[in-house]
Amino acid sequence: MCVALPSQQKLKVCVAIPSRQENERIMTRQELIHQIKQKRSFLCVGLDTDPKKMPQCVLDLYDPVFEFNKAIIDATAPYCVAYKPNLAFYEAYGVKGMETFVKTCDYIKEQHPHHLIIADAKRGDIGNTSQMYARTFFEEYDVDALTVAPYMGEDSITPFLQYEGKWVIVLALTSNKGSHDFQLMEDAQGERLFEKVLKTCQQWGTTDNMMFVVGATQGKMFEDIRRVAPNHFLLVPGVGAQGGSLEEVCRYGMNKECGLLVNSSRGIIYASNDDHYAEVAGNKARELQQQMAIELEKAELI
Repeated sequence: MCVALPSQQKLKVCVAIPSRQENERIMTRQELIHQIKQKRSFLCVGLDTDPKKMPQCVLDLYDPVFEFNKAIIDATAPYCVAYKPNLAFYEAYGVKGMETFVKTCDYIKEQHPHHLIIADAKRGDIGNTSQMYARTFFEEYDVDALTVAPYMGEDSITPFLQYEGKWVIVLALTSNKGSHDFQLMEDAQGERLFEKVLKTCQQWGTTDNMMFVVGATQGKMFEDIRRVAPNHFLLVPGVGAQGGSLEEVCRYGMNKECGLLVNSSRGIIYASNDDHYAEVAGNKARELQQQMAIELEKAELI
């Protein structure tokens, strides 16, 4: 950045703007697979942190959401490979909420640097707007991955794919009630919309920089997903509070490298509302990790 000084010589002083990329964390596909095998887990803990559901013991602290997140992260870190803060729960509190989001991400990077950080923001807009979103999350916040909505097509997705070492996670087949409104619509050839999304997006990204969101409640439809996208990682929300079956997800969705990140949010972070909330959350994460280890062993991946 060049700053003009108020002098007759019109001298300019150039100041280098520090780049976060100098200390950029790179979570490659191979590193992610290594972490899964080492921890015998493919658990992602969702940080959908709502002060209304937090225990009373943290509410009087200066930044209660951050303190709650820290305790949850430290308790669950041995049993998971990723964290997924949901931006809506931070944006709802304005500047202070976004400061908490940044502090949470920085804490993970500093204290648990081998965990993937997924910003669950579901961004996607015309090309120049997506470029700004990509800059926000991959440069300013320096997260490892970002969820995106594909409805606006190629130019809304490709700006996110320009960042080496970063992941774009595209909504494909979700677990919410309204998912059937559009995602299962068929064209004249019988191809469903989510299948078209999977096929088309693979023309833009690779297995090294693109994942897909597939809800755990979709069950046997994972077979259909894997026919179209056999090698991509899938981010799978809906296990636990939403009723998805881990065993069913693994039976139909696991591939030769695992290929799954199964997310649990409410079932872990709100498992207890008393002073022992972090310990209970750790226990819940360990229970899921133990189930995941069994599934990895059945698939002969560990």
